Amino acid sequence: MIRILLVALLALVPLAARAQTEQQALVDRSTLTVQEIFSAKDSSDVLALLRRSKGALICPQVFKAGFIIGGSGGGCVLTVRDAQGWSSPAFYTIGSGSFGLQAGVQDSEIVLMILTEKGLHAILDSQFKIGADASIAVAAFGAGIEGATTAALRADIVSFARTRGLFAGISLQGSLISSRSSWNQAYYGRPLAAQQIVLDRAADNPGSAPLRGMLAKFSG
Repeated sequence: MIRILLVALLALVPLAARAQTEQQALVDRSTLTVQEIFSAKDSSDVLALLRRSKGALICPQVFKAGFIIGGSGGGCVLTVRDAQGWSSPAFYTIGSGSFGLQAGVQDSEIVLMILTEKGLHAILDSQFKIGADASIAVAAFGAGIEGATTAALRADIVSFARTRGLFAGISLQGSLISSRSSWNQAYYGRPLAAQQIVLDRAADNPGSAPLRGMLAKFSG
């Protein structure tokens, strides 16, 4: 029922601002991911992280598939919080490759909560490979992690995932997070870097209002 009501709310946003594009579809899926994850019964610890975060990278549908050779990937949006509230989103991709004995398909919702300025500037680079920069601490919240305080201890970024409705402590080690400049241009109508969107607030698309409102609701 909540999901149906949220879809109805999204439909009320002016049609001109919600051109049926891949970019808007990703923003809408990210809004639903925020709604579903942070309203879950077992979400108290991740809510605590969101309330102290400087930004969030939301990846509503990351696929992992393979047999012997595997890989994963998906689209993401980055939004940053300051005194004005949550920013309009900048577009990113996340991807990784692996080799080993594996089979099957996995579909996950992944959120990276950015807790420090150092972590934020790492994400704002055009490309950031998790684990490649030893000065950026990335912790995984989920299996083996007890509570938000433990997960965030000395971490710049904390990741968590939901796979088929359950929180999972999946490793993102080696994953490459890349800015998607062409999608920024398509969504805002002119070329913009991620920093211009989320820090300088040089552009806005009313179609992202439900996402920003949902994050504001849960972050307080």
